Formats: sequence, C-alpha cells, structure tokens
Amino acid sequence: MRTRTLKKIAVTAIALGAVVGLAACSTPETSASSTSSSTGSADTAGKIAFFGFSAANSFAQASFTGIQNYAKANNASATFLDGNFDSATQVQQIQDATTSGQYNVFIVQANDGTAVIPAVQAAIAKGITVVAEFTPVGTKYDTSESQVPGMYYVGDVITKNGAALGQMGLSACAGISPCTVAYLQGNAALPLDNARTTAVVNALQAGGATVVSNFTGGYTADTGRTAAQDLLQADPNVNVIIGSSQAIAGVQSVLPAGSTVKLIGNGSSTQAITAVQNGTWFGTYDIPEGEAAALAAKVGLSVLRGGTEPTGIDTGDTLTDAHRIGTKDTLVGVVGDYSD
Repeated sequence: MRTRTLKKIAVTAIALGAVVGLAACSTPETSASSTSSSTGSADTAGKIAFFGFSAANSFAQASFTGIQNYAKANNASATFLDGNFDSATQVQQIQDATTSGQYNVFIVQANDGTAVIPAVQAAIAKGITVVAEFTPVGTKYDTSESQVPGMYYVGDVITKNGAALGQMGLSACAGISPCTVAYLQGNAALPLDNARTTAVVNALQAGGATVVSNFTGGYTADTGRTAAQDLLQADPNVNVIIGSSQAIAGVQSVLPAGSTVKLIGNGSSTQAITAVQNGTWFGTYDIPEGEAAALAAKVGLSVLRGGTEPTGIDTGDTLTDAHRIGTKDTLVGVVGDYSD
C-alpha cells in the first residue's frame, strides 16, 4: 500500500535550504489572496506569485497549498493571484506583477497557454524565474518540454491525459458490445480542453467505442448534473461517462438507483479516489496535484538561487506509480491531496 505525500520533495527542500544556508521564514498565510513576507535577505528569499486558474477552484487551491508548503520550508513566500478562469485577467495580472517588482518567481497555471506567452516573455526578460505548472505555455499539448526560451515546465502532457482517460473508458467497456461512451468536455473555449477532448475521442474510437462528446460537463457538480440530465435524455443507453471529477460527482447524483453506467473522473481529489476505491466509480485520472505544484516551486526556487533544473518535467510519468491510470487495483492505499 502507498499513501500520497510530499516526502521526496520535502527531503529535497531540506537539502536546498542547507545548501543556500538560509534560516526558516515566517509561515505563509493559507488564504488564496494573502502574502507572507520572508525574513531572509532580499537576494535569496523567494517571493513566489502563483497565477492560478481560479481561487474558487479546488484543483487550483490544491496547487497553491503544495506551493505554500514548499515555500514555507524554503525561506520563501507565496501569493495566489486569482485568474478567475479568465485569460485576459490573468495576462494583466502577470504584466502588473512584472512591473511591480514584488516577486522573483512566477508559477503560471495558465487559463490559456497561448495568450500568456508575451507576458511570460516580458517577465523572463526582466530576470524573473518563470515556471509553467500543469498547463503548457505555448501551442503544443503533446510535450512536457518548455516551449518558451528561458521558461520551465512542470506538469502533465495533456494528450497523455486524454489518452489515459480513453484507455480507462475502453477498459470500462470490456464485455459490453456495442459500447457507448460519453465524454463531457470541461470548457470548449480553452485550447487545453480541446486538445484533451481530441485525445480522448481518438483513443475511444480507435478502440471501437461509440463516442458522444457534444456535452459540456464543466468543473462543478452543478454543471455535471445538468450535462448528465441532457445526455441521459438524448441517449439513455449510454454505458460509460467520463468528465472532470467535479462533473462526475454531479453525474452520479442524477443516475437512478441500480444504474449500470460506469463513471470515470479526471482528477485525484479525495472524493474521486474514494469513489473508485469503494467501487462507486470505475476509475479516475491519477495525478497528485499538490505534489506536482510543490515540485514547480522547488524548480523555481532552485533556479532563482543558482541551481540547475530540467526545463521540462512530465509529472504523469514521474509522480504516479501507474502512469495516470487510477482504478481500484492501482489506487490501493492512495489518499487524495485535495477536496472537490
């Protein structure tokens, strides 16, 4: 059995602190909009700006918690700048933070990885260490390599995310012929979501499944519930439904008692993992987001302090035992690191 912890990253944190010879700083606040100041010198103390999807999003909050915990152990502070799922807002925040000079490390969880490129380039030109986290900054969604010179990337490969969801969907179809799988898109306005949707659909169709992908499940239980109601009215014989873990929770709430529809989430929240472990869901996508975000903070602070780090880290290959596939067999002993 295994449990998800930040043990490996925490060990590295202690080592990094010893190398640079820094004293511990004050504890960062837990509020998403707060900043805590460091007691270290201005030259070495990390001041991290986290540009998250949205402060209202549980996934982004898990990211920030991982960043804060790492910052606390390494003489650094962290501030959540709320992008509110709006790319224009996030671009302006990056520009303002660059101009202000308040931060020396940016961790960017981009709402639109293309829109933020000019702002990220300007930050790098000013000497700010920039790490893209989870969302690639660039136009490619099939690589973990950094796509902007001078920037670092710590995150999943989006097309691998989609392919793994499709693989789990096909596994759920075993013994069912024909098998209809519905994929609930997150947000069709986001390039990342479009790339993931294409990868899911391609994997399912290549395996012989009939695919329904014209419903938007979003990233809340309410949007998932609405999508499920529309889906089940249009196609009551659907066999498998895939969507964000939040949306699948909403889908579950409208399925009739005794339903044989198999559910697959996209996310490793405590609720999603528990649902798989107790057999309520067939599977969920397994990425420890808090751990991944802490790794992004490690990379950013290390580079700031003169260290050398890889420019691209694929968290799906490096942080999970089963390479993203979260089923009852692979999630034994695993505990989610955030709550939906």
